[in-house]
Amino acid sequence: MPVKDLGFRRAAPALAVFVAVRLLGLTVLAVWGAAAGSSAHTLLSARWDSLWYARIAAEGYGYEVALPNGDVHSNLAFFPLLPWLERLVSAVTGLGYGSAGLVVSALAGLAAAWGIFAVAELVHGRRAGVFAVAVWAALPVGIVQSMAYSEALFTALAAWSLYGVLRGHWLTAGLLAAGAGLTRPVGAAVVAAVWVAAALALRGGERSWRPVAGALLAPLGAAAYVLWVGARTGGGLTGYLDVQGGWGNGFDGGLAFARFIGTRLASPAFPAGIGLIAGVALVLWLYALCVRRRLPVPLLVYAGIVVALALCASGYFGSKPRLLLPAFPLVFPPAVALARWRTGRAVAVLGAVAAASAVYGAFWLNGSGPP
Repeated sequence: MPVKDLGFRRAAPALAVFVAVRLLGLTVLAVWGAAAGSSAHTLLSARWDSLWYARIAAEGYGYEVALPNGDVHSNLAFFPLLPWLERLVSAVTGLGYGSAGLVVSALAGLAAAWGIFAVAELVHGRRAGVFAVAVWAALPVGIVQSMAYSEALFTALAAWSLYGVLRGHWLTAGLLAAGAGLTRPVGAAVVAAVWVAAALALRGGERSWRPVAGALLAPLGAAAYVLWVGARTGGGLTGYLDVQGGWGNGFDGGLAFARFIGTRLASPAFPAGIGLIAGVALVLWLYALCVRRRLPVPLLVYAGIVVALALCASGYFGSKPRLLLPAFPLVFPPAVALARWRTGRAVAVLGAVAAASAVYGAFWLNGSGPP
């Protein structure tokens, strides 16, 4: 699609807001690090998942860590598109793989912001589109958008795939969905959205071959990687699930997460348990608002699956806010509300939220656990 068709000039205010919020977060992180003796660059590019991606970029797949309890953490759990791009950027610029990951995330974050604006503008208008990007950038875990993680890249691919679906650009939507499927396991949400949209188009009388082609293209990325992992491990179709099981990950309908919350409620960490319940209730309420306001079905399918996979996974409870980051349609209801306010009032509220997000992001990354 030509750039003029994607409304770059119309998106410019949203992109400027995104950059401003991200720069605020990075500035606070740098100041916090200077006071705490930590390195912002290390926190963003060389800890937790960033190290796994950088190792894959440097050495390929095959590295694993055996834990004392018998679990095995294999780098096959990480999908390949981000490390492939890290390797490419490193070859072109000479940067280390972690730093190359920051470049990828910076560019992907801009692409994600542009895609979120494009979808929101199509559904709710330009002003709401700008506020949707602002709210997404200012989420409490928004600092992840600036890390050498795959969330920004995945959200960019997902947003533009969904935009393609809404505009009837089926081949583009399918190809981007395939890319999302090479980025994170939750790429299944994008595939499902494309499938549902294609089915609705055909049911509504679409006679072109393009919806079918887009639907066939959509799962190719995820299917290729999962089948390759199965062949490499000898686990067949369940090989990737076995790899995830070694990390303690699985899908149990939210039982483990409910027990995790329950233990907090029955301990001195009672306020944390209340906070978790409030957070889950907020996510579900926002999704209910999206349904009530008749968001296009592909967006509801996508956001619903992202939320379900995040909340119902059986491990890494502290990472759930990050796993919800790609569910960008959830920010549409607050964006629409802000768009109805006077500009000064809306900017003041968003500025305060962005500042709080920046402080929380610095606190979060300087903590002991992975985001």
